[in-house]
Amino acid sequence: MDTNLIVGNLLNPPILFFFLGMCAVLVRSNLEIPQPLPKFFSLYLLLAIGFRGGVELSHSGINREVVVLLSLAMFMASIVPVYTFFILKTRLPLHDAAGIAATYGSISAVTFITASAFLHKLGIGFGGHLVAAMALMESPAIIIGVMLYKLYARNEGHLGEFSWSELLRDAFLNGSVFLIIGSLVIGVLTGEAGNAAMKPFTGDIFKGMLAFFLLDMGLVAAKRLSDLRHAGTFLVSFAIIIPVVNAFVGIGLAALVGMTKGDALMFTVLCASASYIAVPAAIRIAIPEANPSLYVPMALAITFPFNIIVGLPLYLQIITFVWK
Repeated sequence: MDTNLIVGNLLNPPILFFFLGMCAVLVRSNLEIPQPLPKFFSLYLLLAIGFRGGVELSHSGINREVVVLLSLAMFMASIVPVYTFFILKTRLPLHDAAGIAATYGSISAVTFITASAFLHKLGIGFGGHLVAAMALMESPAIIIGVMLYKLYARNEGHLGEFSWSELLRDAFLNGSVFLIIGSLVIGVLTGEAGNAAMKPFTGDIFKGMLAFFLLDMGLVAAKRLSDLRHAGTFLVSFAIIIPVVNAFVGIGLAALVGMTKGDALMFTVLCASASYIAVPAAIRIAIPEANPSLYVPMALAITFPFNIIVGLPLYLQIITFVWK
């Protein structure tokens, strides 16, 4: 593996700000990002990446390549929670198995955004339809995880009451999905003229906002490290091995259909990431018995740092080798 790629990624300013946030917690500094700024940073990044993706999609249009990639995205979002659920339920109660399976079947928008900055630094482009794929992959795993839980819990008499309509609304109309899709549509409708008008906001300050957001993510991740004592060796290993397995499957599918190198990396990152925002909100409603001190720190304190520090250069190196 090219160590220069790893070092270059580690020396990327937003990544360094992530480490700065973690260090602040570990040395017990009183550094913090006051609320509601972290939420604003998150909304900004979703708006910017959605809008820019829409502009790119307005250039390429909807073609066979786009349809194939979106179909593969839905396939991965549907199959990952199924196979991980059956692995997890051999070691965990049904509710925790379903919660973690939904977490790893869904995606991390922040990992996707960090990967886009990584590619931009290397001068590698990717299609705007990957943003649509990100939006499509966020919700199916939530629905499938809950359905698997209901199916097996019914047989064991552990099924509680909850509202399917509330779950579906939260899964498909939660703020992050709504904003990313809405921004994508606006980018498509306004095209290059809209891009020129929005460039100072969605382009020039993007990396600065990402740095602030990752600083906050570092603070939050470090605070969650103590929760990992509940996870045990099995779940800590799961939080690294399963994303890598999903990444290899994603790379294989990308090679099979002939994606470009940039598209392949972004698709792989989506396959390898885990949700720590959308899924916890939905799982709290649908499976309140599931323990958030398991699935949240697994995704946020292990999988997320692994992907942005090791995963991005590793996946790109493999893709570069295979594409040769």
